[in-house]
Amino acid sequence: MLKEIRPAIFFLIGLVTITGLVYPLAMTGAAQVLFPYQAQGSLIERNGKVIGSSLIGQQFLEEKYFHGRPSATTAPDPQDASKTIPAPYNAANSMGSNLGPTNKALADRLRESVDALKKQNPAAAVPVDLVTTSGSGLDPDISPEAALFQVPRVAKARNVSEARVRSVIESVIAAPTLGFIGEPRINVLQLNLAMDKIGS
Repeated sequence: MLKEIRPAIFFLIGLVTITGLVYPLAMTGAAQVLFPYQAQGSLIERNGKVIGSSLIGQQFLEEKYFHGRPSATTAPDPQDASKTIPAPYNAANSMGSNLGPTNKALADRLRESVDALKKQNPAAAVPVDLVTTSGSGLDPDISPEAALFQVPRVAKARNVSEARVRSVIESVIAAPTLGFIGEPRINVLQLNLAMDKIGS
């Protein structure tokens, strides 16, 4: 019996070594050499300090900043570990909302969000990505339409012309991947950094 088991044990050890150690180390090493920026998490620095990643959204609350998509991520409640509390863009708990389209809580939240956004820019239709969460809750991008919708608020808060804000938006629009995969998009953190360069 040992004669039959021994090859299986050696085969298992060999596979675990190759797939669990050699392959991951080889891929990590190759990524570090070929794509060092991406392999380190696509981190964005300002004045030598890491302020975020181009892959993970952040919550911007100030009027002078563009806001990203809502996030449905949560974290444990410090008062009661059996419950959770909202924690937008919590990268340790990537998730979307489990609320279905007929759920009253979702409908109420969407209505409140649309009403609040309409007060900021009554003349424009509210882009869907400003009121709906993504599947991960960490989406760092918004559509150009979502950015343009926020122009009046940002321009007023920064005391600059709307045309100037629009020109900054145009400068950071990313084209679809390979020219045809996905839609044009804007990384919210990079847009806000670009806005900081033109003044408060």
